[in-house]
Amino acid sequence: MATQTLSERADAYEEQQIRELGERLIAKSLLYNLADGVRKHGHDGPSGGPGSAALLMGEDPRLPPMPDRPTLFDFFRYRFSPARAHVLQSANLAQKNGLPEKMVLACLLHDISVLGFIRSDHGYWGAQLVEPYVDEEVAWAIRMHQALRFFPDESVGYEYPDAYVRMFGEDYRPEPYIVAAYEAARKHKWYMSSRMIVVNDLYSFDPDVVVELEQFEDIVGRHFKQPPEGLGNDNSPSSHMWRTLRRPCNAL
Repeated sequence: MATQTLSERADAYEEQQIRELGERLIAKSLLYNLADGVRKHGHDGPSGGPGSAALLMGEDPRLPPMPDRPTLFDFFRYRFSPARAHVLQSANLAQKNGLPEKMVLACLLHDISVLGFIRSDHGYWGAQLVEPYVDEEVAWAIRMHQALRFFPDESVGYEYPDAYVRMFGEDYRPEPYIVAAYEAARKHKWYMSSRMIVVNDLYSFDPDVVVELEQFEDIVGRHFKQPPEGLGNDNSPSSHMWRTLRRPCNAL
């Protein structure tokens, strides 16, 4: 028998844990495996034999339970990565710099795709997540910040981040669609709104600065149209995305 890799042993251990949690197999999505360079589903489905485990449908026992009508803050608390300190500090900086409330909200939400959904094209995914619930300008600014961060603007003192040189290399050049988005945004009436997200984005964090989510409760209450049914239950164009965040390992 071939020796299992560390990843295979981890998967086997996880499957054992899931069986102990109630005979539910948690299927990893193809996208999940693609991120590891593997083009396959985590499970092809239950075997159908006696005592076979069913694939998970419903709440994931490994994740914190969520209320029946989840709010934006519930997703921050129970689904978003602990790295949410980044957006909290960015929104805090925007508030200190005297930005309008809806732009403070934009800074709070600008990276929520990275925090809870997907990193690739995070500006576009993040804008789609919140578009039904925020001012059109806020959603546009979130979408466009993905492109603007690669281009300096001396008028507001924004330079190309040193962090990007370290992460991507000195020779990195944005892809053509990013360049095209930047050029279009430069001519848009809301250009500076998106640029303010970039200006107040933080590329290093002060561990001594602690910002609580509750600091933005009133701003969210005034500028985020929280559906009474709960995010994911309201049949908006992005409801399916919030449902996926809530139950990311549903088999179907």
